[in-house]
Amino acid sequence: MQPGISKASHTVKFAKPRCLIIGCGDVGMRLLPHLVDRFRVFAVTSQGADSERFAKLRAAGAIPVFADLDQTDTVKRLAGLAKTIIHLAPPRSDGEIDVRTKHLAAILPEKAHLVYISTTGVYGDCGGAQFDETRTLNPNNPRAKRRVSAENILREWARRRSGILSILRVPGIYAADRLPIERLRKGTPALIECDDVYTNHIHAEDLAILIKLAIFRAQPNRVYHAVDDSDLKMADYFDQVADHFQLPRAPRLPRVELEKQVSSMLLSFMSESRRLQNQRIKVELGARLIFPTVADALKQISDQA
Repeated sequence: MQPGISKASHTVKFAKPRCLIIGCGDVGMRLLPHLVDRFRVFAVTSQGADSERFAKLRAAGAIPVFADLDQTDTVKRLAGLAKTIIHLAPPRSDGEIDVRTKHLAAILPEKAHLVYISTTGVYGDCGGAQFDETRTLNPNNPRAKRRVSAENILREWARRRSGILSILRVPGIYAADRLPIERLRKGTPALIECDDVYTNHIHAEDLAILIKLAIFRAQPNRVYHAVDDSDLKMADYFDQVADHFQLPRAPRLPRVELEKQVSSMLLSFMSESRRLQNQRIKVELGARLIFPTVADALKQISDQA
């Protein structure tokens, strides 16, 4: 230690920076191994200190923090915890305003960097068009409107408090344990080719890596499409999974017939067609996807079997 530098000041100088993860579910748990060596990670959970979730977070190297984004008195305890923040928590399932993000923005510090995990649903139906991050938003349902609300709330925070905001717009997340196996077993129908929609995908492990890259490499106040290279219609995705696991393919129906058999929630997903370009994550973030396509991920499942 150099003369004139106290032990306390020396410790502070080399202490790990702090990172706060809000909504530490499956993707958050996959993210932790990429961060705990570089950050002192605080992970927010709405479950109590005696819960299994607290124990899992500690075992993964994080410091669990209890907070409920629906309760402003518990959100206040997050103020000042970290200058690097990952917002993975979904909005509530009602209304068109994301009140949870509104509560969070009220306590975010100045000059923080926040990575927000949004959804590709903010674009609405695009008729199968290919496009980049500059496309105008056109949310078609309250679920997507809540996400647009969250993005706008956080943009206002960034302007007002000199913050840095990185938005990752995420499509359907999949992994070995997040595949439509049960749907296929139930024989839930899909659309015939002429009525079918293009969907986008990202493996949960690749999403965790993209979040890490956004922390260190994202340009200030920038949107990124967190999508892989797959170019699939929805029923073709189901067919790939069915064939891989030797399950019957989903029966295909015209839209007018399918509407009578599926829930309104499922129908909304089957009514939006878009193909998001992902050059920005490759050029600006330097991303090299572990699973560039769904087929690559299914092949690894075979190799590990």
